[in-house]
Amino acid sequence: MPTGSLAAAAPASVETPLPAHPVLAFRTAVPAAAWAAVARLDSWRWPLDGTPRPVRRFDPPPQPWLPGHRGVDLAAEPGTPVLAAGAGVVRYAGTLAGRGVVSVAHPDGLITTYEPVQASVQPGEQVDAGTVLGALTPGHPGCPVAACLHWGLRRGAAYLDPLAVLGLARVRLLPTR
Repeated sequence: MPTGSLAAAAPASVETPLPAHPVLAFRTAVPAAAWAAVARLDSWRWPLDGTPRPVRRFDPPPQPWLPGHRGVDLAAEPGTPVLAAGAGVVRYAGTLAGRGVVSVAHPDGLITTYEPVQASVQPGEQVDAGTVLGALTPGHPGCPVAACLHWGLRRGAAYLDPLAVLGLARVRLLPTR
């Protein structure tokens, strides 16, 4: 299972090309401050066992209030164990807008989200990368297979491509204003 430290992979230029791979074709705009926080972390992993198949890419909206896809959808079977992608503290585990959601707070203000999940953890519980958070349930809108895990990542209000923590996202740094 791919894991990686992004500390050595911090981009030195505007775009850092990655090897050709279906997962690596995804692109994201990452603010420099958010990238710096992600780059200091290691011990990240996929939130599902093995190397899951992404079926919908990260597609942030041009403005925060517009539609977009603020995460990555990973194909899996209903009942598949959903794992913490990194060490942290469970922030939320319950139903939100009719779907089971788990969110985990990580160092440097990063938060990962997982849905739809029947949670097996409680808020305040410390988890390591690979800790079972719950079981995947069907019902994610737009999922073309039996079930999809929507895996999200954000720092503050900025949504980031969760594949970045695995070193699998193509990164474009934007100028600061």
